[in-house]
Amino acid sequence: MLVDYEVVKRAQSGDPAAFNELVLAYRKRILGTVFRLIGRQEDVEDVGQEVFLRLYYSLDQLRTAEVFEPWLYRLTVNAAYDYLRKQRRQPEARMADLSEEQVMAADAAVSGRQALEEKQKTQIRELVAVLLGQVSEEDRILLTLKEVQGLSLKELEAIYKVNENALKVRLFRARQRMLKAFEALEKQELKTSANRRET
Repeated sequence: MLVDYEVVKRAQSGDPAAFNELVLAYRKRILGTVFRLIGRQEDVEDVGQEVFLRLYYSLDQLRTAEVFEPWLYRLTVNAAYDYLRKQRRQPEARMADLSEEQVMAADAAVSGRQALEEKQKTQIRELVAVLLGQVSEEDRILLTLKEVQGLSLKELEAIYKVNENALKVRLFRARQRMLKAFEALEKQELKTSANRRET
């Protein structure tokens, strides 16, 4: 917990200073989670504000302060889901263009080994982003929370409201689908390389 349970209880009872303390404590973490889930930097603030708005209006429904963090993650996941559902109506190329810009920015900003390391990190992030873009929203959010954010199975149980075994099955299947996406991407790159050599 980033704050004492007492702060959560005070916020529940309507203390604006306590609520503000919650926002300040969790803002960075929530915005980071939102970015990883939706992949669009320009919309992160809007979705983050939506999360804290939902928090403000539903804090009185929280049973105990002890489950505050998983409950806040659930609000975050739901807000991200809602955003992604709206975005489905306006399909657009998202991660690939942004990733190329990040690579160029990294190359321009640093030199030598630092530039190489940054480029490699960016390529890994780009690959992960591309692969996450190949699987369903449900898989992407679950894998992001587990593998990127590092949430434990217990925390995921509280968010998804299913038991550990069911979560393990979901994670296994999501990882398998991502592995298939990786294999398909590798085949495509090999084919592209072969075509370039021929021309």
